[in-house]
Amino acid sequence: MSVDALRGFALLGILIVNITYLASAYHGTGVEDPGFDSPTDNAVRTLVAVFFEAKFFLLFSFLFGYSFTLQLASAARTGTGFTPRFLRRLTGLFALGAVHAVVLFPGDILTTYAVLGLVLLALHRIRPRTAICTAAVLLAVTSAAYALLAAALWPAHGSVDKAAAAAEAAAATDALRGNAASVITAHLEQLPDVAFLLVFFQAPAALAAFVLGLAAGQQQALTRISAHRRMLRRLQTAGFSLGLTGGVVYAHASLAHPGTAYQVLALGIDVITAPLLAAAYAATLLRLLDSRPAGTLETVLAPAGRMALTNYLTQSLVGTLLFTGYGAALIGHVPPAGVTAIALMLFTGQAAASHWWLIRHPYGPVEWGLRTWTNLSPPRWKTLGQ
Repeated sequence: MSVDALRGFALLGILIVNITYLASAYHGTGVEDPGFDSPTDNAVRTLVAVFFEAKFFLLFSFLFGYSFTLQLASAARTGTGFTPRFLRRLTGLFALGAVHAVVLFPGDILTTYAVLGLVLLALHRIRPRTAICTAAVLLAVTSAAYALLAAALWPAHGSVDKAAAAAEAAAATDALRGNAASVITAHLEQLPDVAFLLVFFQAPAALAAFVLGLAAGQQQALTRISAHRRMLRRLQTAGFSLGLTGGVVYAHASLAHPGTAYQVLALGIDVITAPLLAAAYAATLLRLLDSRPAGTLETVLAPAGRMALTNYLTQSLVGTLLFTGYGAALIGHVPPAGVTAIALMLFTGQAAASHWWLIRHPYGPVEWGLRTWTNLSPPRWKTLGQ
């Protein structure tokens, strides 16, 4: 259950970040929506950047690698062929992600997971110590590449052309408020920039998290939480000190100095420190789950985590219905605090709906469909006794 609870927690963090992109075409452009420039608006943006951005997808990625080991163990117990099934699973994820990126949210992570899953499959026999070293080297090399790029850019003192960026964001806002064809066209225009971010920032970090999850799964680390209390405390100490420091630098550079060499350097710092903060979050939650009063916390988070794929796609669906021309077209009309409140309300509703659904069904609806394709046979639709 701790794996499901962690996945539900990661899903909440991902929602709080993703919904900011759904609610404003200005987010991530280097200029903020001119309609929301109050101290409260800026404070919320800073808090989201420090505590959430570039952190929770790492936790989700770690759990992808950890769950991979559970699938391997299940295949070994049942004697079923693992590789063909896993490859079908990856093709299913890629297809879902491609539709998701074009129709609902260009910042899709499923296609990246599907591609990186091939690397994970190739590395599945790697030893835990080697896996940890591989992840550390991958993060260090990526961070060093950003530092070298920042050094090359520093003499130019470049920055975002705010007038051009604002005009582009305003045009995107108008397009996203239009009809379905206009929304999809806007998404397609955003995909090259998103792909660049995925390839050069998210993918290396996600792969490192995959490999760390693989190592943790090989050691069954999440099934023996009480045996790792000292390590969890160390992760909290290092993660909250170094991780939050890096988060502050990342937020300051992204919000106050976008498009500069300083921001590039901050991205490199974040590549190293964000995993530490994500690990501190996970360690804190695991320690809470291992304590007696943790029953309610697990009851809320675990069902949402068991239906993570359904909930992830549903979050984008609800977001597009709220903020684009598919529905209410509220993009650019809701302040950052309101956007965060919507995210919290949406996740609360998803947690309750997931609990209700899983009493009656063993899998979420999208999970059921993906398992049907993966196994070429439909699993049970209803829970026994229902």
